[in-house]
Amino acid sequence: MTAKYNVLFNGNIAFEEAKTQLDNSYEDNFWERLPIEPLKIEEEIIPFPGQSVQNDAEAQGFDKSEEKAVKAIQKHSMVIDGFEKNNQIDEAYLLLGKSRYYLQRFIPALEAFTFGIENYPNANLYRETKIWKAKAHTRLQNEKLAIETLRSVLRSVELTDEEFEKAHTAMAIAYTQLDSTHLVIDHLKKATYFLTDPNQGPRNLFILGQIYREQEKIDSSNMVFESLSYMKKIPQKYKVHAALERAKNYSEADSTSIIVYTLQDLIENRDNREYLDELYYQAGLISLKNESFDQARGLFELSLIHNTSKPYQKSLSYESLGEFYFDKTSFEMAGAYYDSVLQIPIDQNTKRIRRIIRKRESLNDVIYYENIARKSDSILTLANMSEDEKDVYFKGYIDQLKLEYEAKQLLQEQSAANMGMGDLATVSNNYSDGGTFYFYNPQVVGLGKQQFKNKYGNRAPGDFWLIAQNVGLNSDVVVNETKVELDTSMLFNAAFYKDQIPKDSKVLDSINYVRNDAYYNLGLIYKEQFKEYEIAAVDFEKFLDNDPKENLILPATYHLYKTYEFFNKEKSNKYKEKIVTNYPDSRYAEMILNPNTVLEKGNDDDSPEFLYKTAFICYEEEDFEYSLKTVNEGLERFKGLEIEAKFELLKAFLLYKTVGEELFRERLNTIILNYPNTEESDHAEEALEKLSGLKEEPQQN
Repeated sequence: MTAKYNVLFNGNIAFEEAKTQLDNSYEDNFWERLPIEPLKIEEEIIPFPGQSVQNDAEAQGFDKSEEKAVKAIQKHSMVIDGFEKNNQIDEAYLLLGKSRYYLQRFIPALEAFTFGIENYPNANLYRETKIWKAKAHTRLQNEKLAIETLRSVLRSVELTDEEFEKAHTAMAIAYTQLDSTHLVIDHLKKATYFLTDPNQGPRNLFILGQIYREQEKIDSSNMVFESLSYMKKIPQKYKVHAALERAKNYSEADSTSIIVYTLQDLIENRDNREYLDELYYQAGLISLKNESFDQARGLFELSLIHNTSKPYQKSLSYESLGEFYFDKTSFEMAGAYYDSVLQIPIDQNTKRIRRIIRKRESLNDVIYYENIARKSDSILTLANMSEDEKDVYFKGYIDQLKLEYEAKQLLQEQSAANMGMGDLATVSNNYSDGGTFYFYNPQVVGLGKQQFKNKYGNRAPGDFWLIAQNVGLNSDVVVNETKVELDTSMLFNAAFYKDQIPKDSKVLDSINYVRNDAYYNLGLIYKEQFKEYEIAAVDFEKFLDNDPKENLILPATYHLYKTYEFFNKEKSNKYKEKIVTNYPDSRYAEMILNPNTVLEKGNDDDSPEFLYKTAFICYEEEDFEYSLKTVNEGLERFKGLEIEAKFELLKAFLLYKTVGEELFRERLNTIILNYPNTEESDHAEEALEKLSGLKEEPQQN
């Protein structure tokens, strides 16, 4: 009686409280498949008796339950003639093992379970103890022993519904460790027959839905998540995330209105405030799929506003906004949102984050060249205007400046007039309590505080606060400020602006050269990196329309031929005809007319393939100087051809041999950025990953 209603009663209470606290503190990562048992294993730490890897409150609870179990065994065990007369001792060993299990001392836990099974085979907790023993085996990576133990439990004819659920859940854990997905599904389905555990049952169902989606069994996944979302007596996190997971499975076959209504209903439920960021984000993805782009942007912004403590979700929302502005070609805005992603403290070594880093770096080039092109275009447009056109242009420009200046002056005058408390009279005096004293109005009080701060600075409470020498005062505050008038003699002078326009032909030629270089590079970036073929075509066209560099006319024409192939066959054929007609003996014409012949002539002394082979052989023979010279020649002569990436990769390895690792890293990153989805890009990425002990060499192919 003492063991049951005193020692073990208090031990079980301590265990349940600690287990509840552990479950509540465990943070599930719903963006990945959930673990079947919510227990974070700290593999770096091997705890000793009395040591725990949980937080203090949880550890104290499990320590206390372990202590009570030991006390029950030591003080209340009654072994008479080799038989235990106290039928509570088997429960004490089970409690002892469970406490050690959650303290992550799995070997002592296994010993406790084994002792209880061997010495109390007729106890009513015999099967449950065997299930826990199997779980301990799984944690110690003895999955086969665990499965054998659980099979013996499942063969029992006296198995209760609760034991059936626990045994199949433990089986699913063991087969998860063995990567036997079909068996994990089988046992999770069986574990959900009865749903006796209000926490583990919904969790098993949720994981089952996730696995079905991984296997692209979307209909089965939808059925599981829909059934979960309609359940009532389950933890709210599973209910909300089941609806979110169902929304992730959204396709054209689904009813958009039902999905949207479900998300909207969850958003309006005040109990779901902690999930608003995820709900708004998922609603934004649905809007994006339905091409409601502005609505999607607004929902992503709402997701950020309501995010409190989920760094990963915040990074997804920032990334989606970055993608939105990227697709709208607002690259500066896109870059700002990508920067926000990279500032969030999450794992920076994932494939997703590395892709964002590369995309952000490539945007630097776009922004740089776009600014050059915009500025150069403005200068050259003004330089080509007649004097009358310049007069008209600058008259309009100065009129706009005057309007802005007058508005700014009016705003400053109003601000100066409001430096005292005089503007308090402009605030409505309709106070809610009917009082007439202006301090009854919180709006007026806030305005007064701000005006005081603007006039006197930050003042510490105390006597003589107006004296500048008083401790805590801002001595830099000047109450009577002298107004500085802006000199407008040049601001509104058209001649001043016209004098800034360059007139020298050499300067104008230089600006035109810089602009054309920017347009050509923009065309390459949009075509090769971002696959924005329509924008690329516009930039290549602008390049050809503005006195282009002679040696780049043919490559630009070829790029236009290849670019227009994706969206305008008529224009593509036009540039194809131009290359074949005007440059019939060029390699570009030969590539268009006889692509197989080009491959066969790879050994010609003048071919890019021959030049690359020569450079590669010199690299292998460690004649780095001649190899680098040959590579640079190839990059100059065959700019824009597919073999350019090979030359760039070989150059990166040459620079590693001759200059050092830092420049090598830089060149590899440039290759990944400029030649995405190519073999050379993949090879550069592998080389970066293995750079700590570099064994990679450029391979001839």
